[in-house]
Amino acid sequence: MVPPAETSALIRPEAATPAAVPRAALVLVSLYIAAQMLSDVGSLKIALLAGFSIDAGTFIYPLTFTLRDLVHKRLGIAAARTVVVTAAGLNLFMALFLQAAARLPEDPSWGLGREFAAVLGPVWRIVVASIAAEVVSELIDTEVYRLWVGRVTTRFQWLRVLTSNSISIPIDSLIFCWGAFGGSLPVEVVWSIFAANVLVKGLVTLASLPAIYLVKEPLPQRRQP
Repeated sequence: MVPPAETSALIRPEAATPAAVPRAALVLVSLYIAAQMLSDVGSLKIALLAGFSIDAGTFIYPLTFTLRDLVHKRLGIAAARTVVVTAAGLNLFMALFLQAAARLPEDPSWGLGREFAAVLGPVWRIVVASIAAEVVSELIDTEVYRLWVGRVTTRFQWLRVLTSNSISIPIDSLIFCWGAFGGSLPVEVVWSIFAANVLVKGLVTLASLPAIYLVKEPLPQRRQP
């Protein structure tokens, strides 16, 4: 008979059961990072809709606030903070990679080197403003969400999303618009971009409120005696 102390030594590392990660959590984290990166690329396009100047990333980026809330709800505040910082790092890496790709020697038989550089070559002022706005606003969103759940109520989950987004969205738009375009575009155009950002992000937030009910909050763990 093998002594208990030696039993653990006979268990192969690959036989150990890894900690289970909910599939929904993996999907949420993936969607959050994808939305962050797509919105940063879209921000290079300034469109004119209904008299408002607006960067195209605005149509995707607001989803990240609700996705962040879902990550927070399912995995906790530490995971929410981690995914925010990770997304910022990936966006910075993406900008550096695209810059390096744009500077590679062009194959004459393919062409489009100038077009690639013109469209996807990073505008560093926009990149820095976008990442700064994302990190600051999303971390503020995290804290507002935490305070609402911890000190106000765990009921009315849609209201916790609405409250956190209502505070973080204007902050995000203010940092991004003036950081990216302040001084290089007329003041009225910058405020037009800001107003359009807040309006579109607010509408997307309202449309995405029911999504908070798509995942369940983890059950509280019992304390060990």
